[in-house]
Amino acid sequence: MPTSTETVLDKFEKPPFYKSLGAYDWVWAVLIFLAGGQLFMRYAAQMETFDQGVLLGSLITLLIAGWAWKPIRTLSLIVSALSICAITLYKGDISNAEQVFALQYLISSQSAVMWMSALYVMATLAYLFALIASSQFTNRVASFMTWSATAMGLVGFMVRWYESYLLGADIGHIPVSNLYEVFILFAVIMGLLYLYYEDRFRTYTMGVFALAMISASVGFILWYTFGRGGTEIQPLVPALQSYWMKIHVPANFVGYGSFSLAAMLGAAYLLRASIARRNPHSVWLARLPELELLDDVMHKAIALGFAFFTVATVLGAFWAAEAWGNYWSWDPKETWALIVWLNYAAWMHMRLSKGWRGAPLAWWALIGLLVTLFAFLGVNMFLSGLHSYGEL
Repeated sequence: MPTSTETVLDKFEKPPFYKSLGAYDWVWAVLIFLAGGQLFMRYAAQMETFDQGVLLGSLITLLIAGWAWKPIRTLSLIVSALSICAITLYKGDISNAEQVFALQYLISSQSAVMWMSALYVMATLAYLFALIASSQFTNRVASFMTWSATAMGLVGFMVRWYESYLLGADIGHIPVSNLYEVFILFAVIMGLLYLYYEDRFRTYTMGVFALAMISASVGFILWYTFGRGGTEIQPLVPALQSYWMKIHVPANFVGYGSFSLAAMLGAAYLLRASIARRNPHSVWLARLPELELLDDVMHKAIALGFAFFTVATVLGAFWAAEAWGNYWSWDPKETWALIVWLNYAAWMHMRLSKGWRGAPLAWWALIGLLVTLFAFLGVNMFLSGLHSYGEL
């Protein structure tokens, strides 16, 4: 006889994606092939072998992602169209960001990030209202806002990348080199992760919890923008002038985003469990996510984050060997990265080997987020070392 978890979750299972490929899936593949061909023909001569490999891997990843999760196609096409529009409007002159209406108010990198920030905050409030009022219409509006915010964040990310090259070929770089840029990346990654699980399980009930963390990151972006003037594109310090940055940092932030999502779902688990314990007939139980669902998604998020964080840590060791001559130097950032890795390795071990479920792991996910936050921000604020280029 199936368990309650199986009963709740089995209905969401889908067949393997390769068994359901249709005409539109192959159209998507042709679009990826044509776009990739154009990029290689236009820029291959200016790219190193590593860069070409990253581009090829990105195209393959986007192809498979579009097959496995259909909404990513629409998102990719919208982001591509808006990014190309912005690039066209610049006409090779960075000063057009302040002179062309569409750039100044919509799709320059800073404008797009401001739209992202406003939409994520509005989506958070909409999810909260939907939870209180039990309104499916408001949930759909909140979901649309979250998609729109994620799209604008990606546009801001891509356009900022182009803007860095407008400042000079020696300045141009992928925008993951300072706290302003990586917090944009964090918000977008966590937004995408939440939207995937929202679509996968056909539920909006996790929205307010996931978006609360994204709104917190938006708060940091706004403070860093207006309080610290941190939006200026700066040349890379020597340690960051490496091809490893293109894959190490994004992989790290898939980990951070996944761990953060798991922590917020852990908070939702503890809230629902507390309400059920105090008042089994509370109306809130019908509005909050099911415990089995929260437990399952929390596990999936941490498993994904742990995989990416492991890859990022290994890549970071190779980068360290190239930049500083040693794979591991017990730098504070490296030490705390190891602590984060050990924390989630233990979490996974206790769930898979010891059968832990529910509240203990929810508390652990919350505490793990504090450990992760210190590894990411606390080390920059209170400690010094080889990674001091990320200071607040």
